[in-house]
Amino acid sequence: MSQTLKLTVNGRAVEREVEPATLLVHFLRDTLRLTGTHVGCDTAQCGACTVHLDGRAVKSCNMLAVQAAGHTVTTIEGVAAADGTMHPMQAAFKACHGLQCGYCTPGMVMSSIDLVKHHDHSSEHRIREHLEGNFCRCTGYQNIVKAVQVGAKGMGA
Repeated sequence: MSQTLKLTVNGRAVEREVEPATLLVHFLRDTLRLTGTHVGCDTAQCGACTVHLDGRAVKSCNMLAVQAAGHTVTTIEGVAAADGTMHPMQAAFKACHGLQCGYCTPGMVMSSIDLVKHHDHSSEHRIREHLEGNFCRCTGYQNIVKAVQVGAKGMGA
């Protein structure tokens, strides 16, 4: 028994029929074809599915799509400028080599943007503490921390 879901995704109004048990991550990936949001663990442990809901980071594998009704969702596809210019945090991850395989990168970037906008990011310790919910199996995190610091400056923080 599907229901109509209305929300804004990456600045565009969206209206689709969804099953009530559809997770937000599956709605984004399978229905809207926004595949930058990754499914890693399905238990909200790894952070690969992180998106912004009304400007705050949430793990989309831990939320039903219908819970986003009437809200604004931003995915990794929606953080770049309209002309394709990367968001300062995306550019910092690239410049600082804050990625290797890239699987965790979209969620890591989304969490890092949230960190800079809403949390204390004044030290390496604080950055690492905030990113504890995002797993990277490739980088060892050192370049990710550097990328967050550079990205924060690019964001004017």
